[in-house]
Amino acid sequence: MNDKVYIHEFIDIIGRHRSDYVYHMLANYSPIAQDERGQQCFGVWGTIGSTGRWPQVVNLWEENGFDGLAASFGHETGNPAMQDPKLAQWWARAARFRSGGTDRILVPAPWSRPIDALVGAGVRGVVYAHELVVVPPGQAVRYLDGVGDLAPGVTASFGWQLAGAWRTAMSDDSECLILWAIPSWPQWAAFEQEATRTLGLGRPAGVEVRSAQRILLVEAPLSPMRTGRQPSRADRLEPYEEA
Repeated sequence: MNDKVYIHEFIDIIGRHRSDYVYHMLANYSPIAQDERGQQCFGVWGTIGSTGRWPQVVNLWEENGFDGLAASFGHETGNPAMQDPKLAQWWARAARFRSGGTDRILVPAPWSRPIDALVGAGVRGVVYAHELVVVPPGQAVRYLDGVGDLAPGVTASFGWQLAGAWRTAMSDDSECLILWAIPSWPQWAAFEQEATRTLGLGRPAGVEVRSAQRILLVEAPLSPMRTGRQPSRADRLEPYEEA
């Protein structure tokens, strides 16, 4: 049973600063968030521009349920500046690398594994497929149940591993996010070739899909499924003074 809650972020990057941003996020921010908020990094990825918006980064953070998320929000906003004073220097530097973004709160399917379990199982992709699926209001749970049922078949046929399945909170229960870890590029190509012939491949039957977009992501160097651990202060390659 996964009782975590997740923050998903699409981040718009300024110019050629994607590598600067992901390093700053993982080495300079994540260790502070782990210590002060109990927030785990689930993953940080760069979008492959030919499949989606560019230049873009996807961040995914794991919180200790809604209580943990509330505590994190309270920690962040509990001062007149509505910003954690300890992160003022971090925000200032991050502003040189990003121009904005879009966030959503995600609730996992009960069987969707938290990051420690994925790392422990050795789940890792050379590339990741990120699917954002819109279904009729109230049907997100049903859609995720179907994804859980079909995932073993996708793994057996194409080698894709289900890394996460979530629905968007604070909405009308109509949006799902699915993340697949793909071990090799040929395994991605085999699936996509079949998907051009088989409509709805990898999507459960019995639930109307109103829209769906699959983009490809490549994991940042310090991201947990790539390294097998959470980022730490020891990962810092340049001096960074916390406030």
